[in-house]
Amino acid sequence: MTNRSVLLCALGATVAGLVTAAPATADTSTPRAAPLAWKDCGTKSSPTLQCATVRSPLDHDDPAGRQVTLALTRVPHTSRTFQGPLLVNPGGPGGSGLSMAGFVAASLPKAVASQYDVIGFDPRGVGKSRPALDCLPGYFDPARPDPVPQSLGGERVNRNRARDFAAACGEKYPDLLPYMDTVSAAKDLDVIRRATGARQLNYLGYSYGTYLGTVYAKLFPDRVRRLVLDSNVDPEGVWYEDNLTQDYAFDTRHKAFAAWVAKYDATYHLGGDPAKVEAAWYRMRDAVKKHPAGKKVGAGELDDTFLPGGYYNGYWPVLAEAFAAYVNDKDEKPLVAAFERFGAVDAEGDNGYSVYTAVQCRDSDWPRDWNTWRNDTWRVHAKAPFMAWGNTWYNAPCSDWPVEPLNPVRVSNHALPPVLLFQATDDAATPYEGGVTLHRKLRGSRLVVEQSGGNHGVTLSGNACLDRYLTDYLAKGTVPRAGRGEADAVCAKTPDPKPETAKSARPAPRPDTGSTLHGLLGFRG
Repeated sequence: MTNRSVLLCALGATVAGLVTAAPATADTSTPRAAPLAWKDCGTKSSPTLQCATVRSPLDHDDPAGRQVTLALTRVPHTSRTFQGPLLVNPGGPGGSGLSMAGFVAASLPKAVASQYDVIGFDPRGVGKSRPALDCLPGYFDPARPDPVPQSLGGERVNRNRARDFAAACGEKYPDLLPYMDTVSAAKDLDVIRRATGARQLNYLGYSYGTYLGTVYAKLFPDRVRRLVLDSNVDPEGVWYEDNLTQDYAFDTRHKAFAAWVAKYDATYHLGGDPAKVEAAWYRMRDAVKKHPAGKKVGAGELDDTFLPGGYYNGYWPVLAEAFAAYVNDKDEKPLVAAFERFGAVDAEGDNGYSVYTAVQCRDSDWPRDWNTWRNDTWRVHAKAPFMAWGNTWYNAPCSDWPVEPLNPVRVSNHALPPVLLFQATDDAATPYEGGVTLHRKLRGSRLVVEQSGGNHGVTLSGNACLDRYLTDYLAKGTVPRAGRGEADAVCAKTPDPKPETAKSARPAPRPDTGSTLHGLLGFRG
């Protein structure tokens, strides 16, 4: 792990100076070969929102062949200074980006947002794009088998479930699965660019969206104008190794939650020792494994309920209240309510998971020998038990995926303009080292770090220091001066939340439909 105190000393200041990149003007003179037919679809929160669709080749090597339809949204520019399209992606793979156009346009300063057509999109297979994948509806219906196998028989149950999911995908979508991959999705971005009539595009991607953006930049470096990547995937670990790394990081983040609960023992009465709080959580897990809360929250569902707390600590007060009510008052209702808010998977979630597996299983090679999965997972579980087995089963269909894998894209800088990277040092979904690796590979990029921050997706989330770097880049193309260490600029973290009583607690947004950025991020990053 990186010595983060050394990182701070090397920089010598919280905010580094800015330098202006060579001017990059938007080219709006390229004629639109197939103009987009935008229609008003405004909402109360985004009254100027527009919707359209664009058709893209299923197989980009056969552009005249079968087409897929991509759903788009747009908040159009209003300024006389027009900097072109800004495509935004929340991650996943499998995350819908339609609501993100309105969110980003509203969250940026008006003077900056007004210079762009902010465009959200559902990638191929997702949401309102057609066809949309749903391999095995109800796959996550409660109560599922305990992810942590207590015997070979228990392991076999989950192993068979994963095999059934992979087989169902292959039987239902044999013609689509060979083209569900990040390279195809990146080429779809260029179809969108051409449909807007722009010579170059601007892009803001979070989580998996950082990998999608870097793949696009590798394929079309001359078509990149400005590129912002927040909470970065490690391109060297795609995807098996990245998931193992996640396991350790999420366990650390779960311990941070326990420490936060212990800090507020006067509120939650679960003990002032973080280790004892964590032990109480695992006792709760053992209890619901035997007797699911509300007959629906078993061990796997409990894991799913608390996993979003690893993405965003704004959920901690609600999760802590449910935890305390179950342990102290034997009250299951808050835990069931927390599951329905954070952990339950509906049809939209079934679609997202289907695309997640289709893309990740196709993108790169996964072990085909199940002993490799078993041995690696038990090794990780011994040190980081919070989600090791749960994450294994989430990805296990890849061990039997019916389509041969591709070779991962090797990310590198091909004469790109300065790329702006953001990374929190304690991010669980995309651990810090991935941002450092990507920074090294994209020569001339700049890395802005949220020191001691643990949330996933850090810009446009209330940190004024981070957002200043983002808006300066989008407005003027300015980036921090090159630093001496791993990072080029450091911002203090957004403060942790305070406890909330049940009466004062505001309803927290669901991780897949919320009004904050953290509600827009994808499943596993």
